[in-house]
Amino acid sequence: MTPRGYQLLKERLDHIKKVERPQNIEDIETARAHGDLSENAEYKYAKNRQSELEAQIRYCESRLGAAQVISPGSLSGERVVFGATVELADLDTDEEFIYMIVGEDEADLKDKMLSITSPIARGLIAKEIGEEVVIETPKGSRRLEILDVWFTNDLPGDEKPDDID
Repeated sequence: MTPRGYQLLKERLDHIKKVERPQNIEDIETARAHGDLSENAEYKYAKNRQSELEAQIRYCESRLGAAQVISPGSLSGERVVFGATVELADLDTDEEFIYMIVGEDEADLKDKMLSITSPIARGLIAKEIGEEVVIETPKGSRRLEILDVWFTNDLPGDEKPDDID
């Protein structure tokens, strides 16, 4: 995962432990005070939420413990690899777009962060600038050309930064 992904996951874990878990404990105590637990929907909901939170904590701790943090800015080359920012052209629509290939935990299409496990990213990995690829997506085939590849720690924008060449 990238340093940004690691930080986001760490912040999520901290938020669960310091905000959501204490609130949940309070919710359980409040629901318990209402009496008969066998028919107490608030109590059942709070206990279910407790299980969800504990599962999220285990997940975050496991991911953070096993994480290999890769700083994209330290990479170079013309091949698409994890951490690369890729400028693409859709050969059927002439649309151009930019994505950064990141880990699952930090993927967010609105920020142009594409999961390494997504069909598009899997189809681009190990390809080079100038290559055309056909990628099967849930919405059908897409013909894409790799226009450029660069490596930066910044979030991808709508245009290639001037200082990258």
